[in-house]
Amino acid sequence: MYKQKIVIKVGTNVMTNKDNRIVRPVLRNLVQQIAELYERDILTVLVSSGSVIAGREVLGTSSIENDTQRRQVYSAIGQPRMMRLYYNIFHDYGMKCAQVLPTKRDFTPGVHRQNMINCVEGLLSEGVIPIANEDDAVSVTMSMFSDNDELASLIAQLIDADKLIILTDIDGLYTGNPNEESSDLIAHVNPEENLEEFIQDNTKKAGEGRGGMGSKLDYAQQAAAKNIPTFIANGKKDRTIIDIIEGKNVGTKVTLEEKAEA
Repeated sequence: MYKQKIVIKVGTNVMTNKDNRIVRPVLRNLVQQIAELYERDILTVLVSSGSVIAGREVLGTSSIENDTQRRQVYSAIGQPRMMRLYYNIFHDYGMKCAQVLPTKRDFTPGVHRQNMINCVEGLLSEGVIPIANEDDAVSVTMSMFSDNDELASLIAQLIDADKLIILTDIDGLYTGNPNEESSDLIAHVNPEENLEEFIQDNTKKAGEGRGGMGSKLDYAQQAAAKNIPTFIANGKKDRTIIDIIEGKNVGTKVTLEEKAEA
């Protein structure tokens, strides 16, 4: 029997360096922590970005002018490459993983949604780690998730997860620009809190991930409102996931509970 089910979302910015190349030791560190959780009877669904970057590494600069079509091509090339990376690393830890590529309709009430639940829970019951990513190759604009933060939040709600952990390349939500000394980390947020004043504009280029901090906070608050404690934390640090599971003060926590008195 498992003790907890958690969803971990890892963004493109966590797994890439400044040259937009995938850093394998970051993926290995992520898998190592998931393997450690498995030994503690904590089951994980991993929501992983990276297919577009991985495809661009293979193809180079594409001559396709249409943004959506170019993204489809990069993703179709990059997704099997990402799965090969994960497959090999999980294999090194004696674990199995599986690919799950949902579209938005898989979360609408009815047969698609039930099928999605059956798929994820079936994999978890066999000790297999589901690795989910939006099916960019076939998603059309109406059925696209805004980003993988939305997908992770929906999966967490779908399986009634005990925690949702959104990994990014900074320590959490700040009161200002994270690089400025005057900015403070916001340790706790309630689902109803409006923190628009603290959200930086998103200026990412194609392939660098669609979700900015505003998106992360929005979907974290949606999950937290359904009583799923959610954490926004730095995925480039070695033990972030384990620290969160062990109750250490890491990143920004988004929950229904009242803020602790300082």
